[in-house]
Amino acid sequence: MATTNMKTVSLVLGSGGARGLAHIGVIHWLEENNYEIRSIVGCSIGAVIGGIYAAGKLDVYEQWVRSITKVDIVTLLDLSWEKGGLVRGDKLINTLIKLVGEQLIEDLPFAFTAVATDIKAQKEIWIKSGNLFDAMRASFAIPLLFTPFKNKGGELVDGGVLNPVPIAPTFGDETDITIAVNLGGRAQHPEEQKTLSIAPASTPSALRGKINRFIKQLQQSVTSRGNGDWGAYNIAIQAFETMQSTIARQKLAAYPPDILIEIPRNACHTLAFDRASEMIELGYRHAKECLSKAE
Repeated sequence: MATTNMKTVSLVLGSGGARGLAHIGVIHWLEENNYEIRSIVGCSIGAVIGGIYAAGKLDVYEQWVRSITKVDIVTLLDLSWEKGGLVRGDKLINTLIKLVGEQLIEDLPFAFTAVATDIKAQKEIWIKSGNLFDAMRASFAIPLLFTPFKNKGGELVDGGVLNPVPIAPTFGDETDITIAVNLGGRAQHPEEQKTLSIAPASTPSALRGKINRFIKQLQQSVTSRGNGDWGAYNIAIQAFETMQSTIARQKLAAYPPDILIEIPRNACHTLAFDRASEMIELGYRHAKECLSKAE
């Protein structure tokens, strides 16, 4: 009788906007190569991808994200122009709920932790129970871009403010290895970048129709408040990503995982979710290159 010799994994998925779609490619490679994910810790986009995977709906999310356009992205950003942030994030979360369904973290098949930052208490918050989408919303609230998520008197923002690649929540896991994905890796020069040839996955007509109807409803609700100046927010995002890359290097030096997969920090812009197919393949390729060397 053949044996699978599967390795159990604690998977840490870091913060980094649309580059986090590379997490999907990493997960695919692990599933195809005898790795069993038994624990996920996610920060920001890592919490979104990790939570959806834990809920068993990564295929649905992947079909959707591969099909969205720049227009869809703008539509999903419910502009608020409030002092607390440019975008409320409600439309994005409601879209995810329509695709995935309501979930409680404690009902997921394995341990899941979303990492956020309490800006009032100035501390890292590990969310291990409660509504999955509330945890995601708190974890991806990039300062100035998204309004903070209010929770039990605190104001929660992106976990990457304090810890873009949070290893510590895995310390109690009884798994064979800890694999971390850092989205703030060394920037690649143009000549280093390989051509990505993956073809976009076809989206089933029923799902595409559902997506189109929902996006159309959102487009109809966009108001004239969307005429503000994005320039300052672009600079703020760039500054935030620079800070995250530095913090990630320091944290990983202090708490190194067994395996570290690094995605170049200039692979794509924070909001370039229309490049999903490219980023998914990039994650798959980096996982293959990194883990093949480790075996």
